Amino acid sequence: MAWTPFQLGIAFLMLITGSINTLIAKWTDMLKAEGRDHGEPREFNHPFLQACAMFLGEFLCIVAYGVIHLINRARRQSGGELEAAERPLGEGQEHFTWRKAFVFLPPALCDMTATSIMYVGLNMTYASSFQMLRGAVIIFTALLSVAFLRNRLSASKWLGMFVVLAGLALVGVSDIVFGKKTDAHGTNQIITGDLLIIMAQIVAACQMVYEEKYLSKYDVPALVAVGCEGLFGFVVLSLLLIPMSYIPAGSFSDTPFHTIEDPIDAFVQMSNNKFIVLGLVGTIFSIAFFNYAGISVTKEINATTRMVLDSLRTLIIWAVSLGLKWQDFQYLQVVGFVLLIIGMTVYNQIVTTETFKKIKIKILRRSNGDEEVLVTEEEVDRR
Repeated sequence: MAWTPFQLGIAFLMLITGSINTLIAKWTDMLKAEGRDHGEPREFNHPFLQACAMFLGEFLCIVAYGVIHLINRARRQSGGELEAAERPLGEGQEHFTWRKAFVFLPPALCDMTATSIMYVGLNMTYASSFQMLRGAVIIFTALLSVAFLRNRLSASKWLGMFVVLAGLALVGVSDIVFGKKTDAHGTNQIITGDLLIIMAQIVAACQMVYEEKYLSKYDVPALVAVGCEGLFGFVVLSLLLIPMSYIPAGSFSDTPFHTIEDPIDAFVQMSNNKFIVLGLVGTIFSIAFFNYAGISVTKEINATTRMVLDSLRTLIIWAVSLGLKWQDFQYLQVVGFVLLIIGMTVYNQIVTTETFKKIKIKILRRSNGDEEVLVTEEEVDRR
């Protein structure tokens, strides 16, 4: 079935905004400005403040929900969609009320932790590696779902996980072997950044398992769920910036007083380089539109298409990084990317034995020179 113009639009919006989000975050990391110590201009190394910007973008999803809700209310006046309280619930579901909003606090804390760690890792490694290594969340989510949700994984999912793991290993090896030796961070920091990103996926997997176990019982709209997590993440992380300004981090930190975070220094750098402000604003709005587009793709098309688009944005990020000379071409990374895509398609059962069987039938029919010649499944299996 052909896609409608709206479906094409949201798919394109998801692909572009998702790619821009990672690229603009890396670009912001590379910008230099004088800080509160009035020393030499240095890179904008404030991952926790960047995470706050991301959560603010997620919170904007509630604004999008409000606009959509008002539009739907106008349509309902002419006998359209039911109000939330009138909609039939799924089996075991409960109506969501704002009093139950604190159910989003635990996943918000997981998201806050994972995002902050990933931004620290992004500051140390390549944007393409950052995006590819996030694929590790599939492995950890599957393992945690088996342990805590008692889910049983099919053989195809185990195979997909194994292929994804092989792809991740190649991406990591390519950074170690072929990483730029002249890079300002050095190979050791690139490796550390990759490891931090993988560690963050364990926390992200905890978030997904929690959401599957506890949030699926509510009829909460997806935009509201994202917005609530964004609100909690922004408030909690903003408060944590205060003690972070006093906790020493040693050589791990590039801030003037080598603390975990220094929001005052960040704002001074922002005042001295307006492009940093542009980068943070870009992060806010790109993540907001990306979440809206992603949810819309799942609703209007399917979750499989969303996964495919998410994989394609990895390719875009990698291509742009090469074009901007943020990294050198690494053939191992290409192989790793291909393995990641294959593993994800197998895990999500986009490619199944039935798919290969249909392909073999088409090949056999074409070899017979007649598209109408029927080939039995037994003959396909035999050949």
